[in-house]
Amino acid sequence: MQDQHADAAIGNVTGSNAVNVFLGIGVAWSVAAIYWWAKGKEFRVNPGSLAFSVTLFTIFAFICMGVLMFRRRPSIGGELGGPRGARVATSLLFLGLWFLYILFSSLEAYCHISGF
Repeated sequence: MQDQHADAAIGNVTGSNAVNVFLGIGVAWSVAAIYWWAKGKEFRVNPGSLAFSVTLFTIFAFICMGVLMFRRRPSIGGELGGPRGARVATSLLFLGLWFLYILFSSLEAYCHISGF
């Protein structure tokens, strides 16, 4: 709250998510590899393509960054502050993009839509 801009908060959220994802995947895969090694079998995961998910994430990330840059204008009141209407609209947009990302990624993962 004492920072002039929300840069530290955005960096904290982004860094925290990155650690959660990388640590979460790393620990889960390590446990699975040890489990299958103890059974005398190989731990195999069929490779897929990350192109669809990464492209979708990048598009949504640029939209979010554009919104945050637009919201930085003094007339709006800051990235995460300002009038209640702007705060609610931004929150709903970000939440909607998150749900769309999960939806499209899931649909592609389960072969309901085709990826790249």
